[in-house]
Amino acid sequence: MNPGGAEPDAGNPGFVHETWAARVVFRAGAALTATAEEARRLGLRRLLVLSGERGADTARAVADSLGPACAGLHTGARMHVPVAVADRGVEVARAAGADGCVAVVGGSAIGLGKAIALRTGLPLIAVPSTYAGSEMTPVWGLTEHGAKHTGRDPVVLPRSVVYDPELTLSLPVPLSVTSGINALAHAVEALYAPDGSPLVALMAEEAVRAMADALPAIAAAPDSLPARSRALYGAWLCGACLGATTMGLHHKLCHVLGGTFGLPHAETHTVVLPYALAFNAPAAPRAIAAVGRALGTDDTPGAVRDLGVRLGAPRSLAELGLKEADLPVAAEQVAGQAYANPRPVTAEDALAVLRAAYQGRAPSA
Repeated sequence: MNPGGAEPDAGNPGFVHETWAARVVFRAGAALTATAEEARRLGLRRLLVLSGERGADTARAVADSLGPACAGLHTGARMHVPVAVADRGVEVARAAGADGCVAVVGGSAIGLGKAIALRTGLPLIAVPSTYAGSEMTPVWGLTEHGAKHTGRDPVVLPRSVVYDPELTLSLPVPLSVTSGINALAHAVEALYAPDGSPLVALMAEEAVRAMADALPAIAAAPDSLPARSRALYGAWLCGACLGATTMGLHHKLCHVLGGTFGLPHAETHTVVLPYALAFNAPAAPRAIAAVGRALGTDDTPGAVRDLGVRLGAPRSLAELGLKEADLPVAAEQVAGQAYANPRPVTAEDALAVLRAAYQGRAPSA
């Protein structure tokens, strides 16, 4: 294990770093100019554009920019990618004769694009307008029978990612904040992942710093293109960290809360992160120190919580609609699944973390 991502030393025998092939285009206005260029570069001629209902207008504009290469627009993406939604997406792609997909706007659309890619092998182009970071990972997720299942497959990794900070200007401040802290969680967990590396650690610390700087600036001036650009830059790095490492307790908690209990994705990550971080702190001092340096604090879990709270984010799972009676059920599910984490997690441990997050009290190790 390489908590904190420090260079190898006597107590740290080494690391393995694997880089996934991905092309990134990052510039203002790129959504309506670079997407068609990326499609041509990939040799794609019949693209199905994907979005949720909330991003339909933006997706339509991107679809129009593709000209005759657009094979259709499907706005059926849903949070946590229910299997029925994925099935429908595959049907639409096949009926359209699509040779590729373009996922536009949020993590739900990208998740649907990945589900289609997993089933069909169709290449995916991502045009994100939130800070979720999923576009930089080979991780897919599907929800069925009240449980969210995830996996890794290089076929779902977008072939090109088009980052256009202008697309994020209309993202409401509350969603900007929770989406940004959702991204932050990817970088934080990468710092204590068992397959971390010095390069991932450098990216993660820079990602935390960039996002923590950007979010207050966005809250103060939502139309600030420099602030939006810095947040999107941070999201790119956060996503790259998640793509290179294994997820731990935080992501497992959020997958259970979202997949089984239907809690909103970004808000759940925002509430849970400080408590998962506090639980892992004794076993991951280098990771805690790295996040603390990026945030300029000696109280890392508290600073992560305060970042969201002072910008108006929800502070407890109770606020998100979780019932106290659901906590033991969620804890058993979390403890019953295998995943990498700096500390072993019993059902009692998971319940303690969930209870603290449910109450929204100050996090403590």
